[in-house]
Amino acid sequence: MSIKKRLLFSNVGMIIIPILGFFLIEILLGYILFAVFNGNPEGSDMTLFLGLRFAAMILVLVITNGLLTYYVSRSILRPINELSHAAKRISEGDLGYSVETERKDELGELGNTFEAMRLKLNAARKRQRAYEENRQELLAGITHDLKTPLTSIKGYVKGIQDGVANTPEKMERYIDTISKTTDDMDRLIDELFLYSKLDLEQLPFHFESIDLLPFLTDMLEDVSFDLEKGGGKAVLYANPADDFTVYADRDKLKRAFSNIIQNSVKYMDKERKNIEVHMASNERNVTVEIRDNGSGVLEADLPYIFESFYRADASRNSTTGGSGLGLSIVRKIMDAHGGTVRAESCLGEGTSIYLQFEKVK
Repeated sequence: MSIKKRLLFSNVGMIIIPILGFFLIEILLGYILFAVFNGNPEGSDMTLFLGLRFAAMILVLVITNGLLTYYVSRSILRPINELSHAAKRISEGDLGYSVETERKDELGELGNTFEAMRLKLNAARKRQRAYEENRQELLAGITHDLKTPLTSIKGYVKGIQDGVANTPEKMERYIDTISKTTDDMDRLIDELFLYSKLDLEQLPFHFESIDLLPFLTDMLEDVSFDLEKGGGKAVLYANPADDFTVYADRDKLKRAFSNIIQNSVKYMDKERKNIEVHMASNERNVTVEIRDNGSGVLEADLPYIFESFYRADASRNSTTGGSGLGLSIVRKIMDAHGGTVRAESCLGEGTSIYLQFEKVK
């Protein structure tokens, strides 16, 4: 029952109950004094009757008012005290203190709203902790991935200074290695900068309607050219009659697809490296599957391949190189597009990356 109805019934009760009590008292007192004890209605017995009736009426008024006031105030003050206690506990950092209630009145609604707020605060705290942990891991990854090539560069420079590169061939090899390592560092810094801008949501997106069919056709032409040199191929499968128009940022989308394809090519262990892109469209979404014939990913690793600095080979100095940020950048780009990205893999056969976009309406 709502507080409004409870107060209304209480006020009605303070009127009806005393009236009924007055009638009942008058009948009982009259019966006892004048019927049971044969009192005189016109003498001192009547004076006694009037006095007792007045006292009884006062008593009924006091008891009725006291009980109804106690009941109503208790039903209001008790949940308010509970909410006050909960607010104090939560303000002290105890976000595990639940204030959920089954009450159906306004205070019950307030308590459940308070509980929803507590749950959101608790979830926000967990997200903040996860963010802090991720930031620490990111910092550790940055430190490692920058220190490793710097150590290598210092070693080769020291070799040149000490005269180890004492032939033109050695000198050229040392300089080429230093140049390649600095290029890798430059790419790593670029990806770190892009990742941090995406993470802080400080990278502007310029959305437009894009037909993914010609967009991916153009991208795969360059990929196919490189793969065909080694006997591989890149093929696009799509029904030209379907609509593949999505609302997206052209440059960011190109970066996402490029990161996936580069990652696929990097980890292919077959003599012929093949990439297949399958596109499907329904009334609401466009789904793009990028499938390779690489080494595949362990099932235990699949949930983490889109995390920053995660490498499925668990090696920080893998011969395949890479920053470990490629797929995490893909996920952040897809998040900014309101889309999703996931992976499926079969060890030894290959991996499929699925990207889903909402169609332009």
